[in-house]
Amino acid sequence: MLLEVKDLEISYGKKVVVAGVNIELEKGEILSIVGESGSGKTTVIRAIMGCLPGAGRVSGGTVIFDGKDVLQNTRDQWRDISGKQISIIFQDSGSMINPIRRIGDQFIDYIRAHAPEKSEDEAYKMATDMLTNVRLPNPDTVMNSYPFELSGGMRQRVGIAMAIVFSPKIIMADEPTSALDVTIQVQIVRQIVDVRDQYNVAVIIVTHNLGVASYMSNKIMVMKGGRVVEGGKREDVIGNPKDDHTKQLLRAVPVIGAERYI
Repeated sequence: MLLEVKDLEISYGKKVVVAGVNIELEKGEILSIVGESGSGKTTVIRAIMGCLPGAGRVSGGTVIFDGKDVLQNTRDQWRDISGKQISIIFQDSGSMINPIRRIGDQFIDYIRAHAPEKSEDEAYKMATDMLTNVRLPNPDTVMNSYPFELSGGMRQRVGIAMAIVFSPKIIMADEPTSALDVTIQVQIVRQIVDVRDQYNVAVIIVTHNLGVASYMSNKIMVMKGGRVVEGGKREDVIGNPKDDHTKQLLRAVPVIGAERYI
């Protein structure tokens, strides 16, 4: 088992905001965490990555990644695995990129921060190879561009390239399509599936769109109010939902010509 989360509880101060989260994920599997805004989806992946903000803390449970309880990690141990074994694709990758530095400078710095033994030329080649892998044309031009010179979809592909450059074992994707046009959303979803197929990486994607979850996932977990209301294999959750909230999310998926797009 690559990732096993048992009875995860997350608190801010004395208030428990998320409880009872259980996850099992093997290599190559995609889990979608689905729910409305504020349901605790992003809080769960932040806890797994050890980057809860402010006074957030894991107040109960275990997170076993690759055979080790990462909740016991020191800061140096988190630094060693973050970006290399566990990485994240942000909701808007443009917001994580310095707007006044070229993409190439930041990508090279990112690689050398995690692999200081790499020369600048080696890091440049790694970066351009990854940009090519995520189907960005003219990677040298992208490397020489500022973030504002790229479209939202291109910036998101840069974020994906940075997330996979070290071939991590698991990728967290925090609503990676929500800030994009519908046609670009489709491309990014397919890109993430392609990354899974190419690198056999496990993926946890946070989304409010059950249609996206149905398309790309092996497993689905539905959250509401900081609790898991339903979870299991995709075909079970989609084909035979038990909880009313899951049924409501399914009803929210558009119907065109009597066909529900899920």
